[in-house]
Amino acid sequence: MFALLVLAVAAPGLSSRVLIVENLSSQVSVDLARVYAQHRGVKNLLRVECQDSSAEAAKETMPFAAFRTQIEAPLRAYLKAKPGIDFIVLTKGIPIRLTDAPLGVSGKQPSLDSFVAGLDYADRKDSIPISLNDSGFTGKCWANNFWNSHERFSHAKFGGYLVTRLDAYTEDEAERLITSAVASEQSPPTGSILIDVASGHGLGDLTKVPRAAIVDHKQDLHVVNEMAYNDWDADLVVAAKNLKAKGLPVIFDQTEEFIGHRGELMGYCSWGSNDPKFNNDSYQSLSFDPGGIAETAVSTSGRTFLPTSGGQSLIADLIRHGATGAKGYCDEPLLQAIASPTILLDRYTSGWTLAESFYAASRYVGWEDIVIGDPLCAPYAKRG
Repeated sequence: MFALLVLAVAAPGLSSRVLIVENLSSQVSVDLARVYAQHRGVKNLLRVECQDSSAEAAKETMPFAAFRTQIEAPLRAYLKAKPGIDFIVLTKGIPIRLTDAPLGVSGKQPSLDSFVAGLDYADRKDSIPISLNDSGFTGKCWANNFWNSHERFSHAKFGGYLVTRLDAYTEDEAERLITSAVASEQSPPTGSILIDVASGHGLGDLTKVPRAAIVDHKQDLHVVNEMAYNDWDADLVVAAKNLKAKGLPVIFDQTEEFIGHRGELMGYCSWGSNDPKFNNDSYQSLSFDPGGIAETAVSTSGRTFLPTSGGQSLIADLIRHGATGAKGYCDEPLLQAIASPTILLDRYTSGWTLAESFYAASRYVGWEDIVIGDPLCAPYAKRG
């Protein structure tokens, strides 16, 4: 009850803008939906029945035809009957990716989450379709209408929805995303933000950070088709500079070392396993304060939320070590889809919600993105 009272003071009316989606075929999904509703006072609940992605890795991928009947149709009906929804919370047990869809990498495989985020984009006159073609990877998606916005999100203004997911290796770890989000709002954050640049790329033009996919209503092909590594490093540098100017504690590294053994983090941005000096022990040694968020420039960092071995670094490991939110990718997103650290960390430390911060920093919807965490989490928000 105390947590609900804290939220009521901190974010009046936000709970009425949230819809929880639970999979009746998954007990984990049902349990998480119940816990989230209790902690945040959310009454909007959509029950669907589909394959249980918490059961095995193969079920994390869902045929688009099944998605349309089992999830999309009831979701559209709910949203039509209940206007005013801005945030959609998916729960562990709902698949993470689609196959044979009209969007996504190879023109057919987006994340389920990002497809839902752009659910009404095809019906809006201001939507701009994107065709990506980089290093042999092609795909279709939408330019995110909320990209780099300085106005807070609403579906009515920007279209689409801010979709996040409560997911982790285990149900207990997924539930901790909820309790950590609430706990983070009960006292001002004091943890540091770790920004680890991969030395060797050089730096892009700092004056052009953050680079937008759309300029003057047209695609900037420098970003859409071939965003350079040094452009994301430049974004990291500007993010660190801006955070220091705000007087926030920052750990900023531009050496060749991959930084580990840092705790009580409120933010983390790095190249993850794409860092030439990546060390898995160092990655696993990171830990977070309640409310801490993370982004890594790793192509398949959200490819699974079940225990696995091998492959690129996973955001599920950071969640296991206490991250309250993170962004990952179920398949190759290309570097230009990775969230802008400058936007992400500026919005979050300015008091925006976790969902608003990650989505404002992301160039596309209908793509490979997966945002993990309670969308309402806002540890830096001013409270009376």
